[in-house]
Amino acid sequence: MTTLPPCPQCQSEYVYADAALLICPECAHEWAADAQAESAAEPVKVVKDAVGNVLQDGDTVTVIKDLKIKGSSQVVKMGTKARNIRLVDGDHDIDCKLDGIGNMQLKSEFVKKV
Repeated sequence: MTTLPPCPQCQSEYVYADAALLICPECAHEWAADAQAESAAEPVKVVKDAVGNVLQDGDTVTVIKDLKIKGSSQVVKMGTKARNIRLVDGDHDIDCKLDGIGNMQLKSEFVKKV
């Protein structure tokens, strides 16, 4: 009897095979049985600023246009710096703290690396 690898998402050991797929009953994750080696080398998402510079965690960026804050009367002014950014998944791919405003998520298309 062959042993199946644990689930790549939740690390559950209760994985079973169904045709060419492996299925985890705990988190419902499905993946190809032959793709086990490929899942270890997941592609890295590259985030670029408005000019095309590659952004990384810890970079400092500057806002390139005035941005209205949804649900507030405040505006993030052009030239505002965000230090020590953190890249996250989603539509707004930068998580940062802005002076005078606080924690905020920004889209990379509205910033420029300093």
